[in-house]
Amino acid sequence: MATDDFRLRVPDDVLHDLRDRLRRTRHFRSPRSGWEGGLGGDELRSLVDGWLAFDWRAEEQRLNQVEQHLVDIAGHRLHYARLRGTGPGEHTPLLLLHGWPSAFVEYLPLAELLRDDFDVVIPSLPGFTYSERLEPPLTRRAIADALHELMSGVLGFERYATFGGDIGGGASTWLGVDHPESLVGIQLLSGPFPAEVEAQDETERRYLEALDVYDRSDGGYSEIMQTRPDTIAAALADSPAGLLAWIADKWHDWIDAREDGAWQRVVESGILYTIATLYWVTDSIGSSFQQYYDYEHNPPRPPIAAPVGVYLANEPVMAGFPRSLAERAAPDLRDFVQAPAGGHFAGFEAPAAAAAAIRAFHGVRARTPVS
Repeated sequence: MATDDFRLRVPDDVLHDLRDRLRRTRHFRSPRSGWEGGLGGDELRSLVDGWLAFDWRAEEQRLNQVEQHLVDIAGHRLHYARLRGTGPGEHTPLLLLHGWPSAFVEYLPLAELLRDDFDVVIPSLPGFTYSERLEPPLTRRAIADALHELMSGVLGFERYATFGGDIGGGASTWLGVDHPESLVGIQLLSGPFPAEVEAQDETERRYLEALDVYDRSDGGYSEIMQTRPDTIAAALADSPAGLLAWIADKWHDWIDAREDGAWQRVVESGILYTIATLYWVTDSIGSSFQQYYDYEHNPPRPPIAAPVGVYLANEPVMAGFPRSLAERAAPDLRDFVQAPAGGHFAGFEAPAAAAAAIRAFHGVRARTPVS
């Protein structure tokens, strides 16, 4: 199947319009302080100022140093980046799979650390940035089918591995159900749930109760995107400040915040501005909501047949996730470890730790640099 080379080049008028809208932001004056009611006030004003100062052309040039392609799968364009293995010998093909609200750029630092031993492929999930949305219903299984076609049909890999969480992790589990013969192993940042989630002991009961409490405080964004995605998309597609707030709010809540300055390091890295710009210039925030709106169409998932490793992210929703739940979901559970650092975006937050965990799961020793 033919692939087209791809390079980012945002038209000047699109960037001028973006900056003009940011400069004219009408900031909301919240009666609450800090993050009590979400992201607004002085914190958002600072982020908007940071986006205005962000040098997109320099970032675009940096991203264009990475090999990227477009390919047609099931009548829809799929974008992916590829960092080919550079070390001697065989390189295991490895899919790095992002979730929401993110983009393929999240995994570039991790991919650079892995390319000695792995041939890394980072797709933009269907509906995200430069990948077109698949026909509804957009289920995790449908996403998995598109990813398998990319790896086997387009790139010709007989077997490959995956790493990721959130939507990408959910798609990985379906790869492990439908294509176990093609999977070297799947590594998940989120513990997989069995099809029937019912507590079988006190540890599971406590976790599920805590999860329910947390969802009531955090799940508003998800409820909106599952029930009224077009309404919120209309607002975010018109206001870049609103788009940035919607994205940054979840990054703030889901990173590993155990160390002082974790949030500031994320902000200073520029990743939020890169992701927000990619969503804005591709007008894809609304299409990224499709898999939320279609979530009820996901069927109960059978047990995962492929080898599974859990690299449990340090984010609130995963706190205390019992190994026993993962064992019922994945009979061939090979590994279950708590990530030493990194939350929902662990591959970006702590890429060295994630790279070490991936190598450990696959029994690969890091190569010693030649001095």
